[in-house]
Amino acid sequence: MQFKDYYQIMGVARDATQDEIKRSYRKLARKYHPDVSKESNAEARFKELGEAYEVLKDTEKRAAYDQLGADWKGGQEFRPPPDWKAGFEFRGAGSTGSEAPNYSDFFASLFGQSFRASNARHKTFNDRGEDHHAKVVISLEDSYHGATRSITLQVPVVDKQGHVSTKERVLNINIPRGIRESQHIRLSGQGSASVGENKAGDLYLQIKFQKHPLYRVDGGDLYLNLPASPWEAALGATVKVPTLGGIVELKIPKASLSGSKLRLKGLGLPGNPPGDCYVALVITLPPADTEIAKDFYRKMEQELNFNPRAKLGV
Repeated sequence: MQFKDYYQIMGVARDATQDEIKRSYRKLARKYHPDVSKESNAEARFKELGEAYEVLKDTEKRAAYDQLGADWKGGQEFRPPPDWKAGFEFRGAGSTGSEAPNYSDFFASLFGQSFRASNARHKTFNDRGEDHHAKVVISLEDSYHGATRSITLQVPVVDKQGHVSTKERVLNINIPRGIRESQHIRLSGQGSASVGENKAGDLYLQIKFQKHPLYRVDGGDLYLNLPASPWEAALGATVKVPTLGGIVELKIPKASLSGSKLRLKGLGLPGNPPGDCYVALVITLPPADTEIAKDFYRKMEQELNFNPRAKLGV
């Protein structure tokens, strides 16, 4: 996917003020409007301008775009890093996902289902402050045990000259035991201040799990690939299994096949009811890296009447 330089499209510098961006858009929009322009590429250019302005006019989208683009090197295929929006604080509610199909894949991959549009209606003296939202990434262990963590959020700000930047704010949060991915932690009064003396808005933190080296998560359930030797699978065995709560013993039934799924009830994420931990057997062969091991495999070949492709008819 090609990286789009919205500043270049708009013909403005990267440190342009919001007013400069607005003036440039109005000028170029008049020039390339399909109803009046005689340029051969007017329609495509007008659409491209609209996409660029959609991002740069919005202080939150612009600050996020600036943060992402700072690490991009020209000439490279562009792919947004996983969870690049985590830790970015934004206002309001109501996904902009409906706008994404009107713009490029680049826009949709960054903002299509991510940022929420601020409610732009006029605020009265008695209005409550606006709510804020952010995505935070936590470990599975924090969800399993519960934890208190310090998080840093990036907050877009506009100075008196109209330049957009970000500032950091640090918060200490309590992570409830058993919280699931996509659930929210609500921090009362941590959103925007009210116009008058009413309550400030709240801050909603959407939970995302870090990729875990052992477990895959689905709701409250955990999935683990467990290596097993051929004799453990064939003859049955009791083996040790790591869970988030510690080591437990699991009985492997006789004649188990690779991919067989075994359930550890209640050993997923805590909750009411708790999730389960599902163990998928992965039969692992010992390496034939010594003469003794090679002789053993040759003996198996001779004494076992086994064709692994028999079901294929070959």
